[in-house]
Amino acid sequence: MEMLPIPFDPKVFLTDCQDGHGGRLGIRYVAHGADWCELALPFSLELIGHPARGVIASGPIIALLDMATSVGVWMKRGGFLPHATLDLRVDYLRPATPGRDVIGRGECYRLTRSIAFVRGIAHDGDADDPVAHVAGTFMTTGAGV
Repeated sequence: MEMLPIPFDPKVFLTDCQDGHGGRLGIRYVAHGADWCELALPFSLELIGHPARGVIASGPIIALLDMATSVGVWMKRGGFLPHATLDLRVDYLRPATPGRDVIGRGECYRLTRSIAFVRGIAHDGDADDPVAHVAGTFMTTGAGV
């Protein structure tokens, strides 16, 4: 039996589902399109990885990119369909600027029946000077569309 995507609104999802990992990190919705999503990771003293430098740790940035690319997949699929992260390569290019929010943009650029291919960036105000690049794949846990 083929699983069909469940209607999905990323703004509602990210506003209403603040109990999970993203909610604990403070990740919030910014914007989305047909195959992409932008999310924000607000600067927080709780997310600092190196107190003397005041820089957000890389872990929350990786979580931001995982979530943004996941939502990009759901946008391209036309709705929510459970999937698992198969591979997520994050090239951490530089520390985020202390005090600045980090924006994560994830895009799903190719879908097969069961695999989604994603890419994206994280930046702290200038997309031409990214904090990190991401590339990865997700696999649906049921028959795809």
